[in-house]
Amino acid sequence: MDTDAKREAAIDDLREFDGVVIAFSGGVDSAVVAALAKEALGGDAVACTAKSETLPAAELTDATRVAEEIGIRHEIVSFSELDSEAFIENDDERCYHCRSMRLGKMFETARELGIETVCDGTNASDPGDGHRPGLRAVEELNAYSPLLEHGITKDEVRDIARHYDLSVADKPSMACLSSRIPTGLEVTEEKLTRVEKAETLLRTWGFEQFRVRDHDGLARIEVGEAELDRALDPDFAAAAREHLADVGFDHVTLDLEGYRTGSVSPSDSSDDVLDAEYPTSDD
Repeated sequence: MDTDAKREAAIDDLREFDGVVIAFSGGVDSAVVAALAKEALGGDAVACTAKSETLPAAELTDATRVAEEIGIRHEIVSFSELDSEAFIENDDERCYHCRSMRLGKMFETARELGIETVCDGTNASDPGDGHRPGLRAVEELNAYSPLLEHGITKDEVRDIARHYDLSVADKPSMACLSSRIPTGLEVTEEKLTRVEKAETLLRTWGFEQFRVRDHDGLARIEVGEAELDRALDPDFAAAAREHLADVGFDHVTLDLEGYRTGSVSPSDSSDDVLDAEYPTSDD
């Protein structure tokens, strides 16, 4: 089945629901689900973004913009993963705890709106993508994943985003801020805040694919291979040392292996979970 046929099949299935709430980060996966649901259900489709300490402020702003672009009703709700001791402990089930809470908030919002179904952005490329405990939460809570249900892969998601002329069609994957903290080190608001500030600086400086990992006060900067030469420039090194110290880091390092997902996880797990997990595979 080609991509257009899969898209039409997903729309037809969504029309069977009285309404849906889409766990919406504004990444490409959840944006495509929102666009499909909007086409299928019109005003009975609601995008919902959960605001918390692990969601960068810039991503919340972007989610609002993308929802307006799609023309879908957008609700913003708040909760805190830091209310959960299991999440703070940051073991290899952190994504399970996070996604359970996020999707739980989505179902709570859906009930308030008189809607039974919550959709998330898990796509057909996600289940085989390493250690993904967050997907277990989707199954346990019985969220509906139209992209997965219709075998829509990540590449096809981007093709569908281009069909809808979505600005996020080629947006790089984005993970929640807790993915920057190595497994086994506690997640704290202080760490999340300094990581967000540090990554905002790198984005301001023009880097596109990067992470700032927080090893208890030591910043480990990862950048994509194409941008590594820029990161090795002495002027950048000096600026990074100065400004990352200003936001709270004791030491600043550059990882010569470059950007890679899951580099602080116990296995080859992807940390690109905001869209679906958040739902959140944020991409």
